[in-house]
Amino acid sequence: MKTNYEIRYAAHPEDAKGYDTTRLRRDFLIERVFATNEVNMVYSMYDRMVVGGAMPVDEALPLEAIDPLKAPFFTTRREIGVFNVGGPGTISVGEESFHLDFKEALYIGKGDRDVVFRSDDAQNPAKFYFNSTNTHADYPCRKVTKQDAVVAHMGSLEMSNERNINKMLVNQVLPTCQLQMGMTELATGSVWNTMPAHVHLRRMEAYFYFEVPEAQAVCHFMGEPQETRHIWMQNDQAVLSPEWSIHSAAATHNYTFIWGMGGENLDYGDQDFSLITDLK
Repeated sequence: MKTNYEIRYAAHPEDAKGYDTTRLRRDFLIERVFATNEVNMVYSMYDRMVVGGAMPVDEALPLEAIDPLKAPFFTTRREIGVFNVGGPGTISVGEESFHLDFKEALYIGKGDRDVVFRSDDAQNPAKFYFNSTNTHADYPCRKVTKQDAVVAHMGSLEMSNERNINKMLVNQVLPTCQLQMGMTELATGSVWNTMPAHVHLRRMEAYFYFEVPEAQAVCHFMGEPQETRHIWMQNDQAVLSPEWSIHSAAATHNYTFIWGMGGENLDYGDQDFSLITDLK
């Protein structure tokens, strides 16, 4: 197995106005989330969120305490939210084991114990996408399925944005310290997400796009409402969204994405909206 990580530093919105395509992609896009028998991570300076993926194929993959954490275990001072976006697999957290099928999630609270990822079938490996934030509280681990989620049906086919927002690892479902995660599924024929766009200065966000068919792509929009930028993305890629940035997308096909937030406010509705006609 192999663990890879990199550090991403925070950007001032005035500086980001001058970034070209290469710089935008380098600072915000996470192109390689999954690789065979590897754990890949980005340690972000936006609320110290770690965004990563583990793809165990024919061996178990431990979640190692990377050097920036300066801790004996990854979960010593951290909570984690994990979604399985591949074949069935199991996550061991100390003496506990949790089996996750496709689109099922697991909340892992802080504590000094090992976390290990495994696949049930090497021919159909699990793909564990995870977000992790700092925590000062110790909450129990819990598996969450779509049946447990708070579901918000939003948009319409006429507006090309009909979607189900599955709020899964949120405080309406289970206790967390600052991490919130969910999964938004777009209906056939719909391509827009999170429109009208918004920002929330009290927390950052990360988006992970999947179920994007081969040869199709997602155009992710970011930046201040009056100074937007875009990043073209493919299947199984993630993007960091600073607290000052909108986070929205349109694609060439319907898709699913996982959103994760970290910051000081657990109120899902804590958003400052922009009118569609005010975006520039």
